[in-house]
Parts: sequence; C-alpha cells; structure tokens
Amino acid sequence: MKNLFKYSDSNKRYHTLDYFYKHKFNSKIFKVSLNAGFTCPNRDGKVGTKGCIYCSSLGSGDYAGNVNDNLLKQFDDIKEIMSKKWPNSKYIGYFQANTNTYAPLNILKEKYELILKQDNVVGLSIATRPDAITDECVDYLEELSKKTYLTVELGLQTIHEKTSLLINRCHTLESFYYMVEKLRSRNINVVVHIINGLPYETREMMIETIKYLNNLDIQGIKIHMLHILKNTELANLYKKEQFHVLSKEEYVDIVCEQLEYLRPEIVINRITGDPKASDLVEPEWLIKKFGVLNEIDKAMVKKDIYQGDKIKQ
Repeated sequence: MKNLFKYSDSNKRYHTLDYFYKHKFNSKIFKVSLNAGFTCPNRDGKVGTKGCIYCSSLGSGDYAGNVNDNLLKQFDDIKEIMSKKWPNSKYIGYFQANTNTYAPLNILKEKYELILKQDNVVGLSIATRPDAITDECVDYLEELSKKTYLTVELGLQTIHEKTSLLINRCHTLESFYYMVEKLRSRNINVVVHIINGLPYETREMMIETIKYLNNLDIQGIKIHMLHILKNTELANLYKKEQFHVLSKEEYVDIVCEQLEYLRPEIVINRITGDPKASDLVEPEWLIKKFGVLNEIDKAMVKKDIYQGDKIKQ
C-alpha cells in the first residue's frame, strides 16, 4: 500500500492548485478572471488575423469579466460573489482574455498595478502567448515577481507542428521553449496550457506533449479537453470533416497517464474545461465538470496510480 501522495491532504492523487494555494497562503484563494480589453497578435494582423481555430470571439475569456465594465467593477463584482461563500478569502487577479502582455508597458503597468492595490490581492496570473512578451516586459515582470506572487500562463496546446499549423497557433515550439527559459532565468513562475483531443492527434501524441513539458522548468500546467464552440473555425472544420472527439472515458484514461509522466511538484492548475452549455457543439459530457473530476479520481484509485509514477528515478 502506497503512502498518501506527498502533495495532498485529501483523496487527490495529483498536485491540485487548491492544495498549493492552501499551503502557500494559509487561506482560501480565488482567481478573479478579468478582461482587460487586450487584443491578440494572432487577430490584429501581427502574426495572423483569424486567431486559433477553437477561440471564441472573446479570445478564451468566456468566463472573464465583462469587457464593457472597467477592471475595478469586474473585480468587485466577482469578489462580492466569492466573499459570500468564503468571507475570509484572498484573491489573485487573473488576466485571462486574449493576450495579456500584448500592449505598451505603461498600459500593462496601469492595469496590473490597479488590481494589485485592491484589498486581499496576493498575486497576479497573466495569460499570454510565448511570442508576445517583449524584453522590456520581462524586465517589468521580474520586478513584479519580487513584490507579489506572479504566474505567467503560456499557451502551447501541443508540441506537434502539424497540429499547431492546423489550429493556427502562429508561433513555433522554439519560441515557446525560448520564452520558458527566459522567464525562468528571472525566477518567474510559468504555467503551461495544453489541449487534449485536438483534431487528428493520437493518444501517443498527447503523451509526448506531456513528456516534453515534464523536462522543462515549469511550475504548473493546465490540461484542457478540446471543446468545439459555436461560430468558430473549429466548428466549421468539425461540421465538414467530423474528426474524432474524445469520449469521457478516453479523456479520463489519457489524463491519468499524463499525470503519471509529470513531476509531483508540478501543480495541476486545471484538469478539465467547463464551457458554457449554450455555446457548446461537442463534447456534451464536458458540461458536467465535477463528474469528469470524480471520474479521474476514481480511475487513479482503481489503477492505484499517482502523479509522477512513470518518471524514471
């Protein structure tokens, strides 16, 4: 019988973000998702105009605040909801929608520091692309990381060039690797986003992406299941080609193996997506987020596996 997983004080067999926050801050932490009105170099013509084929018009900010509201109203509205459930909680400002380092430095400073000034804010998470962080921005992020808990979230999705071209990422694996190295050289925390179930990728390809990331100096990962949203290029592709969409059982099985190939200290920031039912084409099973989480927990118990089991010692 194995001992309880090192980074867990519950039944979880992987390193959850909730566990990490609890032990780092000794408090309940909520991420407040914000839409700061940024655009994306893959939309404004710098590297592309159509964006990634799975992105909605909100630029992966479907759960962020209302872009028509100023940042403080967005923050306060979400904080008010959270504080009713957890009155003594603390907050991390999550700049989520579009590319949140893609603006002049003075604009970035204004928006980031506005949120940092709010009561009980203990840090920032900044979602961006590896090709959209200038050297000047890296210098500033290094300064910020010394003052607050800072995480930079880099979208990668896959290491496979053929898939990357298909989904119109418009950046290279090399640029991603370079940015991870640059951020880590400044001791800035890095979380990487990947997507399982991208069109025509095999299970082996998804595992290869995880193995690659496990060899990098990253602090966290977000694992998403591909969801096909209405009015996207991905929805058009699916209607035309009917590519295979992972079943819940396939997804759970793949995630369990992926976790075995990740170092135990890597924090699993997300392990499934939760799209809005009104926007979703496929897969319908993804709507029941907690059901998916429970299936992953049950499968890990049944297999008697833990995060990191398959890493060679």
